[in-house]
Amino acid sequence: MLDDADLAHEVGRFSPAAAADAQSPLVTIIVPTRNEAENVAPLLDRIGRSRTNSSFEVLFVDDSDDETPERVAEHARDGNVPIRIVHRTAGERDGGLGGAVLAGLRTARGSWAVVMDGDLQHPPELALPLAEVGISRSIDLVMATRHQGSGDASGLGSRPRRVVSQLSNRTAKLVFPRSLGPASDPMSGFFAVRIDALDLDALRPRGFKILMEILVRTPHLRTAEVPFTMAERNAGTSKASLAEGTTFLGNLLRLRMRVFTERTGGGRRANMLVRGLLFGLVGLSGIVVNSAVLWYFSVGHFAINYLVGAIIATEASTLWLFLLTETLVYRDDKPGSILSRGAKFFLINHIGLAIRLPLLALLVNVAGMAVLWANLLTLFVTFALRFFVTDSTVYGAKNPHDDPSDGYVTEPIRIIVNIPNPADTVPALVAMGPTPTPDRSRHLPFRYDIPSVATIGSQVELPELEYFRAQWLDNDTEIQVRVGHLGARTPRLHATATQLTSPPGMGYLEHLGSLSANFRVEIGDLIEVVVSPSLAHSPHVVYTNIIEALLRFEAVSKGSMLLHSACLELRGTGILISARTDTGKTGTVLRMVRECDARFLSDDMTILHADGSVECFPKPLTISHHTLRAVASNELTKSEWRHLRLQSRLHSKEGREFALLLAKMNVPIMGVNAMVQRMVPPPKFAIDRLLPCKIIPSTKVSELFIIQRGPQEQHDLALAETVDTLLANTEDAYQFPPFRQLAPSIVIGEVDHQVMRARERAILTSALGVMHHRNLSSPHFGWADDIPALLDAERAAAERATKRANASRRVPDAATAAAFAT
Repeated sequence: MLDDADLAHEVGRFSPAAAADAQSPLVTIIVPTRNEAENVAPLLDRIGRSRTNSSFEVLFVDDSDDETPERVAEHARDGNVPIRIVHRTAGERDGGLGGAVLAGLRTARGSWAVVMDGDLQHPPELALPLAEVGISRSIDLVMATRHQGSGDASGLGSRPRRVVSQLSNRTAKLVFPRSLGPASDPMSGFFAVRIDALDLDALRPRGFKILMEILVRTPHLRTAEVPFTMAERNAGTSKASLAEGTTFLGNLLRLRMRVFTERTGGGRRANMLVRGLLFGLVGLSGIVVNSAVLWYFSVGHFAINYLVGAIIATEASTLWLFLLTETLVYRDDKPGSILSRGAKFFLINHIGLAIRLPLLALLVNVAGMAVLWANLLTLFVTFALRFFVTDSTVYGAKNPHDDPSDGYVTEPIRIIVNIPNPADTVPALVAMGPTPTPDRSRHLPFRYDIPSVATIGSQVELPELEYFRAQWLDNDTEIQVRVGHLGARTPRLHATATQLTSPPGMGYLEHLGSLSANFRVEIGDLIEVVVSPSLAHSPHVVYTNIIEALLRFEAVSKGSMLLHSACLELRGTGILISARTDTGKTGTVLRMVRECDARFLSDDMTILHADGSVECFPKPLTISHHTLRAVASNELTKSEWRHLRLQSRLHSKEGREFALLLAKMNVPIMGVNAMVQRMVPPPKFAIDRLLPCKIIPSTKVSELFIIQRGPQEQHDLALAETVDTLLANTEDAYQFPPFRQLAPSIVIGEVDHQVMRARERAILTSALGVMHHRNLSSPHFGWADDIPALLDAERAAAERATKRANASRRVPDAATAAAFAT
């Protein structure tokens, strides 16, 4: 590789236009070239004409034997595009095109790099927008795809080349199903990547496909895809050849062996094959138990319907399998309690049952198989799924890359971002999926008015907003929720979130086509949400996963904030209580209302204004398992108490963590969540259903407590620390997918995701300026005792101080008394 002096002498280190960007461009466009002299001028011209506000440079990594370096040098001197070049001589061209890209990544001065071919098959106009998608959405890697939305691979030319490309794509996905499966086009050579997210020393690319290497070697990147149309080569000849194909296959096998060796070198992964074998042997015994119970109830003594028999058999075999799995397969230390592991194990097997029953009915009623043989086949089909889910979510150690504190959990949802392009022949809305067909009239029977936030009209009843019912509103509301068919009839391998940049919007489609929990959001003068019929039957999921995210943006656009906190008024003092989810906030609220006669405003979300005033948001309280001790309500019937004990266990912190673990796997997580909530509704009760309570519409807050479990102590917090903690607690409430995919697509007025977070910080900082904020730790859920005691002690101290001050003003000193005496 030539050094800087040689480069400056031979081709010109920078163009004159690069002076302003010479220190720190945001984006480096890396163009690996080999004999592309005729393409340099049109490439740079199109990049120059499409430049945005992002500072950038173009870095050529050149392996040419023609005049490509001279053409680059001419434009470096005369053009208006900042240019650098690294020319690799014949003995320095390790790794081919992939090695050239790696050299460019090491040499790039931008924090983001865009990799693209120099033959104009990759549209230069899309280079900077690719990086900007990643920057604006907190994405690590943005891939340009030919196989999603309006993407088109026709520029490959002949049909044999397209067939080879498709075979390469499918072969790579088959070899690396987890790393490459979610990507629609892992063979793409056009992508943007945040350089700090990569371990460049771990990359050993050979041949064309460095994106494949990056995805495999860095499996926890946050990724998105942007459809593009691949053009025909502008000039020169293609570098594809039989030798390159052989190199690709060799690199694929080499990478597979290397990754397998590294991941099975020790620790938990090294024992996966052993665990899988033991799990299989235990599973065989479970098949015997399942088949015997099914025969007994469906064929033998009782002769009941075979589907009912399959359910009974599943219950019996699940208990058998759990006991053997606990004692034989996972004998070492296990996470959580045996009760929590059992609940997760049973849930996984019942999800498997929900998958098996339709398949069993199909095999028996359509294919004509005998019940026992069909049952065996369905058990074998679901075995691998059950093992991997059980191994990862019930007995697996927590992944360090999936720390919920950073607001991000890895999951295999495919994110597609449609960037408007005049050359596209497919309208953006079509790319989101079929146009939804309303199932009902345009009438919106459920209407809500949330002060300072939004008005909502809905075809789905939203129990969380019952306090805000406003039937006097007409259909002209700011947010409208309708029911309609979404998605194709055919299933898909991965859930897909399709984002639109202009006009803003989003479509979310899951695995089972139109039968899935799908939804679509279009944002214009009004916000229109369309949910699929299966999702509409789970209104809690509709509200929590979709509507509340929209309300957060609407609140900020009107100068307020939806803060994840509880709010009470105790003896005239407004109090905010914030905590991480499932800490004990709800139990504290219940006790303070019952025992201290506190007046209620909210338990989960509070509408906060910059002056420290708040408005109520009295959603129903979710009674998790550890909150049961604080309910103590005589208002509930015996039946409600029995159901509440089951519901509170499932919808507890452990249940939530289990759902987040499932979200990392390729399962239809919205559909699973909707199904579970239909089978076992969340334990939500209005506070005045649990105990006598006064709900007030607003108050002025002067005290803020951040509660947490730990040794008994309390201390004041600095303003910056309080702001960071409250924002983190608010983000914690929006962890469940697909909020992370939905949020970047929401633009209300001038408020997008980045603006929203900045304005939330400003509102919160202003409001905290009039509050006393402190941290309060308790080892035994004692905050309902500690908060009133602290406030009473401070009030008493203030009253004593006031009395002393008044007394000192009333009693004259000795000199004054003597003067009066004289």
